[in-house]
Amino acid sequence: MKVWKKLSLMTVLVLLLASGIWGAVVIYRSAEYLQEKTMESSRLQLRSTAFALGRELENSPIQSYSEVARNSYIDFLIKKYGADSYMLIENGQVICNLTPFELTDPGDERWNRREEYSIIQNRGEQYILVAGKRVPAMEGMDYHLVFVQDISELYKDIKRQVLFSFGVWGGASLFSVLAIFLLTRKILSPLKELQQAAKDISNGELTRRVETYTKDEIGLMAAAFNSMAERIENQMMALSQVSEQRRQMLGSLTHEMKTPMTSIIGYSETLLNVNLKKEQQERALWHINKECSRLERLSSKLMSLMGLYDNESICMEQTSMRDLFEQAARLEEHHLKQKNIKLEYECCMPDRWIDRDLFESLLINLIDNAAKASKEGTVISLIGKENRIMVQDQGCGIPEDEIARVTEAFYMVDKARSRKAGGCGLGLALCCRIAALHGAELLIESQVGKGTQVSVIFTK
Repeated sequence: MKVWKKLSLMTVLVLLLASGIWGAVVIYRSAEYLQEKTMESSRLQLRSTAFALGRELENSPIQSYSEVARNSYIDFLIKKYGADSYMLIENGQVICNLTPFELTDPGDERWNRREEYSIIQNRGEQYILVAGKRVPAMEGMDYHLVFVQDISELYKDIKRQVLFSFGVWGGASLFSVLAIFLLTRKILSPLKELQQAAKDISNGELTRRVETYTKDEIGLMAAAFNSMAERIENQMMALSQVSEQRRQMLGSLTHEMKTPMTSIIGYSETLLNVNLKKEQQERALWHINKECSRLERLSSKLMSLMGLYDNESICMEQTSMRDLFEQAARLEEHHLKQKNIKLEYECCMPDRWIDRDLFESLLINLIDNAAKASKEGTVISLIGKENRIMVQDQGCGIPEDEIARVTEAFYMVDKARSRKAGGCGLGLALCCRIAALHGAELLIESQVGKGTQVSVIFTK
């Protein structure tokens, strides 16, 4: 069975069941309400008639009448207040009956109550309402008034209402069934187009798409189908993106390895070309060994940042920020001397939980970028206060419309100058990643011709 037929049948069944239950409850409550109102009306009528009859009996010398005169007077009073709807009982005997019915047990205690008592008796197709009450008269008078009424017409009206409601329910149900079947088939018709489009794509027609007419679930499904088809069509582009990511990873590693490699080359050339004392030789070898170890650790951590490995190699430890500043200054000393640029640093920050190697790489990157933008004889400031690290230069600055893009991988403001300085546009992109890993963010403020200040602000 097709989906639209299953959905239609389920909807019809639920609708018919719900409407049937609702209609039955409404009819039942309506019948119950009419019955209660009829009984309440009879009790009110009985109460007022019994009260009026009691006052009449108290104000008349009925006890001095003969039995024939008393019965005639009582018949007169009953006819006066109730026509053919009342019976009067005295001492368990019916002394006046104006109704076409007879009581089977006139002495029943139910008619001897001060409050009205009423019941409905079913006699085949006939329904009789019987209500009784003691007449409030003077002592020595024991009268019970019984109200009797044929309410069969009320139940006939209820039956007619039931039949009419059933007919309306049946007609409405038939109309609903037809409407639901037609509407469901129309609403689900786009699924056929989806099915055909899926067959076309499986046969190699990758440009096949489906029209989206609505914004409901089916429209969303069609949009998702189109998105899936587009992704299949763009598989070659995805392969190109993977290649680009690998190139970025290699570029990042090359960029980060440049500074320690420069130190290694510098110390090794010194050992090869300069006659050093033994102590100086050992110190140079120690620096070479340290930078090689740093390269090994740094490669693993950069691979983690590029998403190729888990972050298990990233190790947070409590680190003296002052020592970190001094280490960065020592590593950049040779590089800055070659450019005749001075680095001034000051640190008033408390110790922080960081990965020393990654954060050292961040500082070196910021100093390198400042050096590339600075002229000879200028000063670069490295300042650490409270939760902020600032690297400020007196260089050429960055145009305001390009500040937001300088953290993109491979983006370079001055491509000719950056390539000449050995850059590849990855420094600030890596700095952003390292800062984010430490719960910090980069804030870049710059003015063309006046310089740039890059701040690392810890938010945690």
